[in-house]
Amino acid sequence: MKEKTRTVTKEEIKEEYNKFVGKKVFFIFLFIIIITGIVGVSTSLGSADITVWDVYPSILRKPFPNLFESELVFNWDDISGNDTEKLKQYIISINNNTHDISWMESVEFSKSGDGRNISMVKDESTISIKLIVKDKDLDVKDENLDLNNIKLNTNEELIKAELRISNGTRIKDVTGDLKVRKINGSLNMHEATWLADTCVWNLRLPRIILGILAGIGLGLAGAVMQGILRNPLASPYTLGISSGAGFGASLAILAGAGFFGGSYLIVGNAFIFALLVSFIILGLSSRKGATPETMILAGIAMMYFFGAMTTMLQYFADSDAVKEAVFWMVGDLSKASWDVDIIIFFVVLICVPLLMIKSWDLNVMGAGDETATSLGVNVKRTRIFSMIVATIMVASIVSFTGTIGFIGLVAPHMTRLAIGGDNRYVLPISGLLGAVILCTADLIARTILAPTILPVGAITAFMGAPLFIYLIMRRRREYW
Repeated sequence: MKEKTRTVTKEEIKEEYNKFVGKKVFFIFLFIIIITGIVGVSTSLGSADITVWDVYPSILRKPFPNLFESELVFNWDDISGNDTEKLKQYIISINNNTHDISWMESVEFSKSGDGRNISMVKDESTISIKLIVKDKDLDVKDENLDLNNIKLNTNEELIKAELRISNGTRIKDVTGDLKVRKINGSLNMHEATWLADTCVWNLRLPRIILGILAGIGLGLAGAVMQGILRNPLASPYTLGISSGAGFGASLAILAGAGFFGGSYLIVGNAFIFALLVSFIILGLSSRKGATPETMILAGIAMMYFFGAMTTMLQYFADSDAVKEAVFWMVGDLSKASWDVDIIIFFVVLICVPLLMIKSWDLNVMGAGDETATSLGVNVKRTRIFSMIVATIMVASIVSFTGTIGFIGLVAPHMTRLAIGGDNRYVLPISGLLGAVILCTADLIARTILAPTILPVGAITAFMGAPLFIYLIMRRRREYW
């Protein structure tokens, strides 16, 4: 008996499509949340005693100072008033049983005649809070400034308060700083946040931001290269781009030769030679029509060629210089700074949208060059354009970080296993997953043998090798 066929309704198609898109959007938000969590944990780890809950307010305090200000201790003008008890509780907390300050409950605070000092004295025991005024231009203490003439914009920090607890014994004085805000003519004393702010903004956050940006760039570039070449082994590392950057850096470190001078000698060499590899690949493959096979073979040839050149340089170089070159080639985030982060940020900001625009073309090219051409895609131009943009992004990253492997290889595979092969979603999720992998590897590198910090490239290789073997064993034929 002939089976009846059922017509799929418009509502059912719409429901299936919403489920399809919803899964992709879920992964995007999931990885953003994971990255946010890694930032908090990674920033809090180190020799300085700050917690995860100190990190996020410190990060948000700069763009939103009014919303994430540290806790208000007391108002300077309200001492001997309602805020006296708040100040006493704060003094007890920072004293932490170092000195006997039980006498504080029976003594009142007094202000100096010029209004610059608050003190409490009994016998040889003293608790004092002194306003320290800093000249805005000279950044030095100016004790002659009149407190009443201090001109501060709203929320602008130009002064601090210094708190000291002493009882005339050999026990060291307890000291602490209070942050001062002048709002509507009133001086508010807040808990000092300089330790958290210094550790977060000056020491740790630049490294973590570089890890996020590098992970996004390497993961997305790997997904693009695998898409345009239709090869699961394509990545910035296997196509020789990282080898070219390594040779350029080694040439600068071992021979002192390069296209730029000064602090940008190594970075400039790595960038130029990474681009050079890409252009050689494109030049060789264009003679055969820029097919995936010729581009991959040309990339492998460049990888071995520049690897051999680097080995020859190391053979004749000084041992200390060779050690520095090898360390650079392993890959590390120690060169992070806000200047480096800004450069990488703008490169990623420009390159990512250009690659995302080509995601539809990459989907069509997955069916084969002939099919894509018949559907109106200029296959050769798309392949060359995507390769150039991806190479510029990768070259910019590895010139500062060194050759960090496996990110561009593993992240796209994991993404396709999770959500399928639609490049509209594979590209951004591969970038986010690359950031998760690289930041996690850096977190491990900083903590596993602390205080020694291991090169993050070695950790990604340790993580990537077994993970890649697992993906091969679990590989489903239909995901590519």
